[in-house]
Amino acid sequence: MEQQDKRQQWLDEAAAMRARLAAPGVADRATLRSSSGMELLEGIGSGALPPAPIAHLMGILPMSVEPGLAVFQGTPERAHYNPSGVVHGGYAATMLDTALGCAIHTMLPAGKGYTTLELKVNYIRAMTDTTGPVRAEATVVSVGGQVGVAEARITDANGKLYAFATTTCLVFEISAG
Repeated sequence: MEQQDKRQQWLDEAAAMRARLAAPGVADRATLRSSSGMELLEGIGSGALPPAPIAHLMGILPMSVEPGLAVFQGTPERAHYNPSGVVHGGYAATMLDTALGCAIHTMLPAGKGYTTLELKVNYIRAMTDTTGPVRAEATVVSVGGQVGVAEARITDANGKLYAFATTTCLVFEISAG
């Protein structure tokens, strides 16, 4: 597939996802406790459950999930710039953290949640408002009863690498209230 074709495909897929998503929010505690991570993330992707407010704030969309894998897409804008005139590193870190945590979440049974214990980001090149759409693709390395580990990369439609990361997440029981 030509570079322009793939970029347009990504933009079209993002527009379709944006149209499908519910308003941002957080699922109720009963849903969080009774659904597996895959069920929750599939519910977000189908529009049945709300996407996280942080993803909406940053313009990051859930594109696909499967067991051990999560893909999110965003398009860097001037609103994401730091004082040096390039996209702030926190944009990539947030996108990576989101994808990494969700990849781990796909492997968790009902009643289990996660939180980031450690996030290591390596920045390869700067993003600007001309970069176009980028995707963070995260894959699980290992998930146990208490800890999950995953790795992710941010690339553009041409396959150019912008950043990569690893995470360690704490796995915990979701409380009733």
